[in-house]
Amino acid sequence: MKQYRIFVIFFSIGLLVFPKENYGISLRLSDTKAFKYQTHQKKSINQTLIKKTVWLSSLDLTKMVQGSGKPVLDKNTDLKPFSIAKQVFQGGVGTRVNSSLWLDLGGASDRFIANVGIDDDTIRRANVTTHNFKIIGDGKKLWESGPMNFGDSAKKVDIDVKGIKTLILFVFNVGSRASQVQLDWADARFIVNGRTPITIHPPEDKVVILTPKPRLGPRINGPKVYGCRPGNPFLYRIPATGERPMLFSAINLPAGLSLDSNSGIISGSIASKGEYKITLNAKNEHGTDSRLFKISCGDILALTPPMGWNDWYAHYNRITDPMIRQAADIIINSGMADVGYQYVNIDDCWMNAKTNSDSGRVGPARSGHGNILPNSYFPDMYKMTDYIHSKGLKAGLYTSPGATTCAGYTGSYLYEAQDAKQFADWGFDFLKYDRCSYGRGMGVFTDEMEQKPYRLMGTFLKEQNRDIVFNLCQYGRSEVWKWGADVGGQSWRTGGDLGFGLDRIFDVALKNAEYGAYSKPGAWNDPDYIQIGYVGNANGGGLPVPSKLTPTEQYSFMSLWCLLSAPLIYSGDLTKMDAFTKNVLCNPEVIEVDQDPLGKCAKVVQKNEDCFLMIKELEDGSKAVGFCNGGETPVAITLKWSLIGINGGQKVRDLWRQKNLGYFKDKFTTTVPRHGVTLVRISN
Repeated sequence: MKQYRIFVIFFSIGLLVFPKENYGISLRLSDTKAFKYQTHQKKSINQTLIKKTVWLSSLDLTKMVQGSGKPVLDKNTDLKPFSIAKQVFQGGVGTRVNSSLWLDLGGASDRFIANVGIDDDTIRRANVTTHNFKIIGDGKKLWESGPMNFGDSAKKVDIDVKGIKTLILFVFNVGSRASQVQLDWADARFIVNGRTPITIHPPEDKVVILTPKPRLGPRINGPKVYGCRPGNPFLYRIPATGERPMLFSAINLPAGLSLDSNSGIISGSIASKGEYKITLNAKNEHGTDSRLFKISCGDILALTPPMGWNDWYAHYNRITDPMIRQAADIIINSGMADVGYQYVNIDDCWMNAKTNSDSGRVGPARSGHGNILPNSYFPDMYKMTDYIHSKGLKAGLYTSPGATTCAGYTGSYLYEAQDAKQFADWGFDFLKYDRCSYGRGMGVFTDEMEQKPYRLMGTFLKEQNRDIVFNLCQYGRSEVWKWGADVGGQSWRTGGDLGFGLDRIFDVALKNAEYGAYSKPGAWNDPDYIQIGYVGNANGGGLPVPSKLTPTEQYSFMSLWCLLSAPLIYSGDLTKMDAFTKNVLCNPEVIEVDQDPLGKCAKVVQKNEDCFLMIKELEDGSKAVGFCNGGETPVAITLKWSLIGINGGQKVRDLWRQKNLGYFKDKFTTTVPRHGVTLVRISN
């Protein structure tokens, strides 16, 4: 017993006098897969220190989230040694943009040390933008790199984390998409005085349905204005929630149009240009509702952003005619059509390809007369569009100005006029024109070359005896928002496919807001489809799985798109749409923000590193406001009325909960969850 006590005394003395920087136990499972113990001897007494080094790469990094791919241990994401501004590092973690890693330190770590920066291997990749590394401890910022660009020297991290329980390592880009940029947490390690740090998932985000169920009485939804061209077929299904059966009527319906009182479908044709002000009525056993509706018959289509569904992010090269018909059925039966969704759009892979793993999609590109041929999964385009139209919905199609589409199927190159006529004859009402193979081998493109194929197809579409909404899918090249309307487009993609980086929704919203001046009735910036619920993996066209976005992020997705006046085209698997997904997609008060006749895009005000406000002017003088938190912890955000030129008190209504929050004299404050958007409407 006496010997044991003497040993303890000597151990304590050794701990006090031994140099602080010799931490003793070194742990790096990625290198050794085992503990390495270092024994310090002084004379005849062994003195084992209790502090240890734990390398970040030794931890379970399966919980690390990033924009694309997976984190890599002790190498960059191209599996090469770390190199930042030509300085080589031996280990660490390689990641991609918009990555985050949550760690439970349990108050048992002393320091976190690393070198961070953009890896030199990024030089061969496009779209290299500014990035920022940030470290958050127990909800407070502990360290931030500030803007870092390619070629910048590594920045040293050496921070005190004593007592910190939860640590977040976060990297985000400042600007446009940059999903392929290599980002290094080089030589990253913890100095630990107790248990090893544990990687954890972010706080659980529970599925909560915020939107109340529709009332039993009728509520007429959808746009208040609608554009068409004289002499062309007119088709519009009045969107209305409420218990069926429901009877519809209309006052001052223009000559040439008729209304089916049971289905609410208006069809026919208007012969002359003009503006026609109509009153729509709906009635069931629980009550009635009326709504003013203006038809503008002239040259402008899509007076409000198009709403509908596209198959791409759910079904890719698996799409078939029966699946499209099923989608039309679900849009009706689920109630999506009752809040304004009307387009059923086919994306790539409906044509024939020269070669394909699926023999049913291989065949001749065109008939002897040059008409493009659908593959065997689409046996009769006429009957399919008739089926869609019979429900009061509209049909959309896809092609490319190149010789082949993105997936390698027949494109429209050199057959633009013939294809435009064929699409109209088949009965399609929407065309997505995807750049893909166009311009291969042409060298450097001028703005004129970028515009040429879209101007050509836009001209041919206008010549058809059918209203066809034209979507320019060329990924924001040559500032398409400045000329898209001039070449005949009604909407245009402003960037790359969002499916490769759904974590970017806040960045994409901010970037699209910069183009807000070009958003107006008949001309819409399109940041890509809404991908919530069940979606497939854009890398390889996988089968639909639950979206990696949290419930809060899915609400944010819809809120941001509505504030931007973006097209609301859902691209998830309709057959797996649950109550939560339907609730996010089908809140009529939220959709009204998107479909407001004024057509304004929200402006960004009061922005800091994580949070910002989006203010959208509405036709009735009220304003939609998004309190946006792109950060990792909840934040209280305040809007002072003076900031947006408002005098006097304002009523505030929560649009997701469809609930009045009260009357506020000079400001409104709300706490917004991580990656969340609180969407309200303010009015006097």
